[in-house]
Amino acid sequence: MLKLSTKGQYGVRAMFELAKNYEKGPLTIREIAARQGVSISYLEQLLNKLRKSKLIKSQKGPGGGYVINKKPEEISVGLILNSLEGPVAIAQCLDPSAKSCKRVEGCVTRLLWKSLGEKIEDFLDTIHLNDLIDEETRLLR
Repeated sequence: MLKLSTKGQYGVRAMFELAKNYEKGPLTIREIAARQGVSISYLEQLLNKLRKSKLIKSQKGPGGGYVINKKPEEISVGLILNSLEGPVAIAQCLDPSAKSCKRVEGCVTRLLWKSLGEKIEDFLDTIHLNDLIDEETRLLR
């Protein structure tokens, strides 16, 4: 079974919360954690990565917290996942950080996994935070 890690799942959920609050001011880590049922310590790690990727910024002091750095329609799920997890690598042989497979030159299935990964990335790049907000609005009607 192909699974997305909690890092990716929780990161998208945190970005969704920040996008819903776009132009309303920052959200604290406690608010995001409470709304999405994520531990503060794990969320802190994810928000730090998202900040380093310049998808969010933190504001210090009273009334501070986190805000997204772009409009919700400019941030795709693919961009979020790539910043948290790196590129999609369906098979070990496609993972840039892994040792190369000995069969890579003549492997027919490697082309299949590479093509599937590209299609997944292309799809994730078509879904933006504003689409998730619109879907929540539709569901809550």
